[in-house]
Order: sequence, then structure tokens, then C-alpha cells
Amino acid sequence: MIQFLLNNEMIQLTKFVPNMSILDWLRTNMGKVGSKEGCATGDCGACTVVIGDLINGQWHYKSINGCLMLLGNLHGKHLLTVEALTTKPNPSLEQLHPVQRAMVECHGSQCGFCTPGFIMSLFALYMSHKSYPGREAVIQALGGNLCRCTGYEPILKAAEKCFSYPDNDQSNIAHKDHRFSQQVAVLTTNLEKALADNEIPTVSLDGENQQFYLPQSLKQLCELKANNPQAQFVAGATDLSVEFSQLINQKQQLISVRYCSELMVFEESEQGLEIGAALPYSEFIDKFCHIYPEAHELFERLGSLQVRNAGSLGGSIANASPIGDPAPLLIALDAQLKLQSIRGERLIPIDEFFLDYRKAQLAEDEVIVSIHVPKRQETFKLSCHKISKRIEDDISAVCLVLSYQLENEKMQQVKCAMGGMAATPALAKNVAAALNGQAFNLDTLQTAASKIAEDFQPLSDVRASSTYRLQVTKNLFDRIWYQSAGQIQSLSVNLQSTSAIQTRINHASL
Repeated sequence: MIQFLLNNEMIQLTKFVPNMSILDWLRTNMGKVGSKEGCATGDCGACTVVIGDLINGQWHYKSINGCLMLLGNLHGKHLLTVEALTTKPNPSLEQLHPVQRAMVECHGSQCGFCTPGFIMSLFALYMSHKSYPGREAVIQALGGNLCRCTGYEPILKAAEKCFSYPDNDQSNIAHKDHRFSQQVAVLTTNLEKALADNEIPTVSLDGENQQFYLPQSLKQLCELKANNPQAQFVAGATDLSVEFSQLINQKQQLISVRYCSELMVFEESEQGLEIGAALPYSEFIDKFCHIYPEAHELFERLGSLQVRNAGSLGGSIANASPIGDPAPLLIALDAQLKLQSIRGERLIPIDEFFLDYRKAQLAEDEVIVSIHVPKRQETFKLSCHKISKRIEDDISAVCLVLSYQLENEKMQQVKCAMGGMAATPALAKNVAAALNGQAFNLDTLQTAASKIAEDFQPLSDVRASSTYRLQVTKNLFDRIWYQSAGQIQSLSVNLQSTSAIQTRINHASL
């Protein structure tokens, strides 16, 4: 049995289809049709809901795509939908939740299909801040919400105005300081007790061999996988759920890794960083980028905030996609993967992990536990670049990450990792050899760039042609030089001005 809170109600489920998404369950089983299905791939944001995690007696909230998160991963959480924001029939403007009221008064909705998703993204932002956090924070919060008719300027105005209203009865659904009404407090206590009594919940369909497992420890996780070798691991399901909805590729057995504490860590030590394989991106990006600020653009452009609130490094790496953004970065950082099974633990350099398209050195009974990144040295330099058709929420055509030690004005220990150039993320060994031991200057970089075709013969597909991939990658070496010289800025310096939302606003004003 799994237990969770839905708005102000305790829910207990003993059977459901393991592949079922939150969105499908809300609409088909609960009759809550406020959350809309637009793309079913996490691109449009019409299905956005808010999820609360109970940590040390306090709820912490974030927006996620209801079409991607699986129902089984709601165990122990608080699910808030747009229906919870205003429960009174025919409410006046003053009786609406401040976010809803602002959207009405600022004319932020026309057809209304996308509006519930915008409302819930703004609601998550509203709960996380006591006052208006600024336009850039709002744009980040709304980066995964698509509006086709109203335009973004009225919505951005509503995001600012909602903070100007006094709290009303509807604001008490979730105060900005995360305190709750007495009713939810009682439910929270009941939920905590239920979780303490439930060590390893398993939900199955009567008469069918379908299960959704939620192991609570790494030991349980490895034992389950050993006994169910065909079972599929799932964390945020930001990619797996697309297989369910688009390819109708259903799984009989799913094992969630989200409840194993060993896979949810972030530790900094003298040896470097240890990042749990199941830890959502949004829970470690700021800490990671404090040490590697050059990676900020890559992470900020990795999906939308809803996706980053659910997706994880382990999921991306295990997927073994040639265009997964984190892999080239981790390869260039000389990261290692910790793999575990009932047979024991082993470490493997990430550049040796990928074997072929969607194939990796991960045994049937193994799970990725964590990613180890060596401690940064004072002489370490890093450049990260992603090329895609859209600035935000888009898959790479090419990803290039260059790392090296700059010692006595010479480049040493050079690693150049690329995505989108081969069947796997891979090192450009001829490029690195041309840079190693050389002075860091434009001529050196351009000479190295001429070696790219010796390392890769990229294919042509819907995202880019082979010729384009080779040429744009060469151009990136020019960018590395000019950016280091301060003649051009990183996109992350002012992503607001180039974001998808801001670009649409600018185009609309022409």
C-alpha cells in the first residue's frame, strides 16, 4: 500500500497500473480534470502540479510535470492540484488564491488550456518566496510552461502582482513559510506514522504479474533487482514516461530508486563530490555550480524547472543517450561511477561506461549508486557549451566540454568530451592531443578544432546535419577563446535576455 496527501485528503492505494502517471490517475480515477494533458512528454507544462516532500517535519514544495511522474512515487508526499487553490463555488476575485486573482486582473489567460499549469508553477514560486523574487526567477519558474495565445507579458505581470495581495483564506492552503492549516497538520502526523510502519511497500494488480516496488535501502534495492532481473529502475521517469505515453512501451515491474537514502546524497569532502544517482538536479545544481560555475549554463538549460525537479544524473547516465547533457561534463571532469549489486561494489570511470548507442557497462543486477567528481584543483579550467534549436528546454544537437590544467601557461591533462557527435558521449582524443602541452591561445584552439573530423563522423538527423555538427563544433573553439578573453559573455551571465520566454516577448513587441 502507498499513502500520500492529495490536497487536503489522505489517499491510500493498494493497486494501480505501475506505468500510470499522476496526470492519468487524477483525470481518470479522481475526476480532477483541472490539470491538462497537452504533449504528454513534459514540454508544454499544461499538466504542472506541485509536490511536497516531508523533510524533518517541514514540507518542501516544487513544481513537476504530472504527465511524467509516476503514481507510485507519490508515496509519502503531498500532491497539490489546481483544484485546491480555490474551493468555494462562484468565488469573488478576493476569494481566489492570490496567484489566480493576479492572472485574472492582469488578463493572463485566453483559451485557458495552459492556464492551470501556469497557475501551479506560479503557486510553487509563491510558496517559496515571501516577496516578489524578481523577473529572472519568474522566468526560470515558467520556463517549462508554454502559452500559445495570451503571450507572456501579462503572465509575468501577474507573477509580480500576486505578491502584493494580503493573505486570504485560500493563501492558507500553503503559507509562504510552509506552515499548514490544522487539518493538514493532522494528516501530516498520520502520514508520518504510516510511513514509519511501512518498510517496503509493494503495489500489484490482482491476478497480474505487475508490481511497483519502493525499496527503502540500497540492500533492499539490490535484492529486489537480483530477484527481478527484468524489472526497470525508475527515478524521475522524465524519459521513461515518454516511452510509456509515446511508444506504448509498458513495463511489468518497476523498482523506484527514489526512496533509497544512499542514492539521495550530496557530499563534499577532500576527495571531491559524491552525488547520489537518484538526487534530483534541482537539489544539487546550486552546490555543484558553486564549485564549477562554468557548468551553470548546461544545467540551467537542461530541460525545464519541472524536469530538473524530477530528473537525476543517474537516470541520464543509465539511459546512455548520445545527447544527454550531463555525460560530456562528467567525462571532462574525470568522474567515476559507483555501481552496486548483491555481488558487491565496483567503480568505473564514466568515459569507459558507454559502450554503444543506448548500451553501457551496467550488469542486469547492478544499480548506479552515485557519481564521484574529483576535487577541483586551483589550476583547473573548464568550458561548457551546448548547441540546440531553442535556448531552453531542448535537446542538444552538439554539446562540448573542455577541461584542462593551466600550468606555466601550458595546457596539461586536456580532456575534450562531446555529445551528439557519435553513438555515445565520447572523448575527442585527437583534439585533446593537439592541445596537450600547448599554450592557450586562439591559434592553438583553431589547430585543435581542425582535428575534430579525425575523432568523429557525426550522422545527419532531424536536429542537425553532419556538416553542421562539424562546423559548429569548430566554431565553439573560437568561442572558448573569445569568451576566456572577456570579449563575449557566457549565456549564463544573462540567460534572462535570451530565454525562450523573453525571446517570445521581444518578438511580440516588434
